[in-house]
Amino acid sequence: MRHTAVGLCGLVLVAGCAGTGNPGTGNPGTGTGAGTTLPSVSASVPASVSASVPARGSCERTTGSTANALPEVRGSGRGAEVWGLMFAPVPLAAGREVKIVWRMTGEGPLRVTAALPDGTAARLTWGPEAHGGSTWHRPGQEWGTGFVFPKPGCWEITLTRDRGSGTVWLPVR
Repeated sequence: MRHTAVGLCGLVLVAGCAGTGNPGTGNPGTGTGAGTTLPSVSASVPASVSASVPARGSCERTTGSTANALPEVRGSGRGAEVWGLMFAPVPLAAGREVKIVWRMTGEGPLRVTAALPDGTAARLTWGPEAHGGSTWHRPGQEWGTGFVFPKPGCWEITLTRDRGSGTVWLPVR
């Protein structure tokens, strides 16, 4: 029963990630960007359900969970608030693509990079893709990204907009 509830909640959030407008502009669009059609589901995830802890340059205790058990992280921002929602268990698996939905306040297009302290860069496989909206309620506009982290470590994700920037630390094994 728990797996059914978790799966349904995940479907609700995925359905909200269907916008593919002009990437980086904040303009919503339609579709998933992957050539698939998602069912329309109406539900809401309250903003008060997170146990997330702001990341402070460390992968220790950077994630919490939403009511539907998807891991989320709150980043540290400079002139912005940053949240990430992972569509995979944390720690993330090295070498496998992971979808991460971002919410960030500020102005302008979103740019996202990920690197280890040794300079190794993660591969951005798609995005940032602007979303028209979803059932995940955090401040700011929403985008989806796909990343492949090539090796284990504590990855620094850097998000920047014309006004505002932030950092999220994610563990990869």
